[in-house]
Amino acid sequence: MKIGITGYSGSLGKTLININKSNKIYRFRGDIRKKSDIKSWFKNKKIDAIFHLAAIVPIKIVKKNKKKAYEVNYLGTKNLVNIALKNNIKWFFFASTSHVYKSSKKRINENGKIEPISFYGKTKFLSEKFIVKKLEGKINYCIGRIFSTTNKNQKQNYLVPDLKNKIKKTQKKLKLKNLNHYRDFISMEDISNIIFVLMRKKFSGIINIGSGRKTYLKDIAKIILKKYKKDANFEDISKTTCLLSDNLKLKKIINFKINSNLNKMIF
Repeated sequence: MKIGITGYSGSLGKTLININKSNKIYRFRGDIRKKSDIKSWFKNKKIDAIFHLAAIVPIKIVKKNKKKAYEVNYLGTKNLVNIALKNNIKWFFFASTSHVYKSSKKRINENGKIEPISFYGKTKFLSEKFIVKKLEGKINYCIGRIFSTTNKNQKQNYLVPDLKNKIKKTQKKLKLKNLNHYRDFISMEDISNIIFVLMRKKFSGIINIGSGRKTYLKDIAKIILKKYKKDANFEDISKTTCLLSDNLKLKKIINFKINSNLNKMIF
């Protein structure tokens, strides 16, 4: 398969490329907001599949520049989908997010209530709706609702690297706020392997990509505190939220066990 990847320079994009064994990879190096850049990328290439990862993240950055996030995450996706339709793509993967769901104490399946918990989630859900509308019955598409992830090389402004940096550098006793939330962490290696399996099986539709295990964010902080031999007080201001995947649909498709180890993901 000849694969075109947007967002190749992000942590997930790099992981996908690194574990790729037999597929030709074409990296998109332009501005997803410019149709001319996308058209140039497709020119003289016979791309079979698209892995669309490009987006403005993390949440902190999205909040600071909602206009750019909307343009890249949604309008950029529209541009890519419309042009992909004209280039005989066989499979289109869209990296969506668990942030499209409403927080729930129960496991969330693909039919869970849609009520984005962030502006980032809103841009992704807008893109989801457009993809379904434009590609249904024309191109096999996969909307992967990816739950939380991290690795030791993840950039700043994401939760885990920011916690690591703050805890490592602060000498006095720390005060850590708003970690009273539950998330489902899955490694980038597992996500990448899952995407390749979904492509090989030409899966079409919406699917949760998560470990199915609940992690309390305070426990992540405690792992980092222990590593650096620090202490902290926790202050809970925000209302507790929970995003935990029901990944039964995924488990029926993949042929390996999800072994995301939180300690290995962090350090």
